[in-house]
Amino acid sequence: MTRAHSSLPLSLAAALAMLAACGGPRAFTRGEYSDPNEIDLLSDEWAPSDLQLIAKKVVSSLQGSGAFANIQGRPVVVVGKLKNSTSEHIDMQSLADKVQTALVNTGKFQFTDRASRQDVAEEYEYQGSGYVRPDQAKRPGGQIGAEYIMTGDLASIKQAVGSDEFIYYKMTAKLTNLRTGILEWTDEKELKKKFRKRGIVP
Repeated sequence: MTRAHSSLPLSLAAALAMLAACGGPRAFTRGEYSDPNEIDLLSDEWAPSDLQLIAKKVVSSLQGSGAFANIQGRPVVVVGKLKNSTSEHIDMQSLADKVQTALVNTGKFQFTDRASRQDVAEEYEYQGSGYVRPDQAKRPGGQIGAEYIMTGDLASIKQAVGSDEFIYYKMTAKLTNLRTGILEWTDEKELKKKFRKRGIVP
């Protein structure tokens, strides 16, 4: 038998090699940048665009309220805990940061950073340990107290109807006067998304 007869035809060999490549492990190896503000609903889970829209709705509502118009000066605000009452794992700190950034950009408020309090306390302890010159060391007791605290609760409902799925998010935001305990402002902002079930093409 000649060598030509004992070897596979080139076309068949190429086809087998292609099949082996398609059936082997696959990985995301090439990408490109996209606009972070672009709305991409790739799955029925909480998405970055949901975070952006909720934060924008909350701050826009506060800006348009009578409570916002009546605030004098630039009071100090702290963004407190935002509760996750959904069944999903959602980074609520990222949502709090997004809300805080949007409020800072209104120019109406000053902020204390609740998330950095432990770091600040540790820095006070270090500066008071003797390693820092006494005339430059910062000590507890000089911080400005917040006048308002913003809190919130994110809830969701999922409902499947035939091949359609509806997802409803509701963010309840509150601005409380820390001196009086009075709820100065509150609102509920909503998102509703619709998905259609389709077959997955391998």
